[in-house]
This record gives sequence, C-alpha cells and structure tokens, in this order.
Amino acid sequence: MKKYLMPAVRLTAVLIVLLAVMYPLLIAAVGKMSKGGGNGETVAVNGKVVGFANVGQSFTEDKYFYSRPSAVNYNAAGSGGSNKGASNADYLKVVAERIDTFLAHNPGVKRDDVPVELVTASASGLDPHLSPAAVYVQVARIATIRGIPQERINKLVESHVQAPLLGLLGPSTVNILQLNIALDALSSISK
Repeated sequence: MKKYLMPAVRLTAVLIVLLAVMYPLLIAAVGKMSKGGGNGETVAVNGKVVGFANVGQSFTEDKYFYSRPSAVNYNAAGSGGSNKGASNADYLKVVAERIDTFLAHNPGVKRDDVPVELVTASASGLDPHLSPAAVYVQVARIATIRGIPQERINKLVESHVQAPLLGLLGPSTVNILQLNIALDALSSISK
C-alpha cells in the first residue's frame, strides 16, 4: 500500500501546483497582455465607453442595424442559449414572432429573405456580429429613416465587413456596435 500511496500523494501535489496555481497564472498573464488588459475590449465614442467590441448588445430602434437576438438578454454574466430544440412549439412561436416583427419594420423584405440569425439567438447569446447578408437586408429601412442614399450605407457596411481569419477560418462578419457608431457619424456628416 505504501508503495502506491506516496507516488499518488506526490502526483496530486504536483498537479495541484500545476493546475491550480501555474495554469491560472499563465491564463491571467495572457489576459493582461490582450486588448483591454483582460477586462474586455471597450468601444468609446467621444471618450465615453458605449460597449464592448466582443459582446453583443441590443439595438431595437429602426434607425440602427438590429443585432442578433439574445437568449440571455445580452447579460454577459449569464452567457447561454435557450436550450429549446428546433421543433419546440414555444421556440417556433418566438421565432415566428421575431420574423413578423422584422417584416413589419422592413416592409420591402420577403419572408424567405429574412436571415436566420436575425430571428434566432446564438449559442452564447452575446454574439456581436452578423453576416453581411443580415446587415444588407436592413439597409433600405435605415436609408429611409435616416434620409441617406442606400449606396452610401452599402459602402459603409462594405467597409465594416471583416474577412475570415487568414482567409480560411470562419465566415465574413460585421460588428454591429462598431457599424452603428459609424452610421451615427455618417448621419452627422450628411446633415
């Protein structure tokens, strides 16, 4: 028994030091070296923090590009999805209501042209990005409300499309917070 006990105690002690001390310190050091020093990458307008670059937030006014719905009401302390399956009646009702609401605010869009990401929450509930297609489908509404030609808004969107990492990993995306900030700037220039 003693033959096996002491190696097990030593291994446990080594793993405690390695996994409960060294690994957290390494991760904290990496976080301190990242943008925002491990506290998140903030986005500021005129010196005032208006959000985080990698955390989605709600935009429901028609003058802004809508963000992706969130199952956790954009609460970064409670990241998560709805856990309801695609055939769940309650979930289908919520999605149908979101589609109807989107179509009411975007009368020129057909039901089949509503991108799925505009009516379903992401797995984290905090996705700050939409696909370019989900952004372009909203351009006509925003152009009408803000009185800006669609071509100018399309160019603004185009300038905010982020290509996949290394041209290979992931889809092209648009950060909605940063796009809406640029949209406000474009509107103030256009007046």
